Amino acid sequence: MATVIRLTRRGRRNAPFYRIGVFDVRTRRDGRAIENLGHYNPLAKGDGPQFELNVERAKYWISVGARPSATVASFLKREGVAPVEKAKKTDRNRKRSVKRLAAEKKSGKLHGKTKKKAAASAKASK
Repeated sequence: MATVIRLTRRGRRNAPFYRIGVFDVRTRRDGRAIENLGHYNPLAKGDGPQFELNVERAKYWISVGARPSATVASFLKREGVAPVEKAKKTDRNRKRSVKRLAAEKKSGKLHGKTKKKAAASAKASK
């Protein structure tokens, strides 16, 4: 079962209050949670905490494979619970381009942008 850690909105109009919960991916935004991990009150004033999270349970759910939403990931980061991050697309493209450049240099054939970069670096070195 694919799970996600995300916020559910509670409270009243113009006074939002959010619960942090673990949900099946297919569950609607304010649907029933598998487990509630804490809450977030963006309008908290005075002594009341703005944010509470059960860190132990959050670590457990992340270890089981639950993916936090972007907002919850920032909360987890603030609490020191670092979620597993996906490889960024730019990193994959960079690795692919490095392999391609190495192959082109080895074969002696330069294509497209590589050819332009090589010409520009040759002019700069002269």
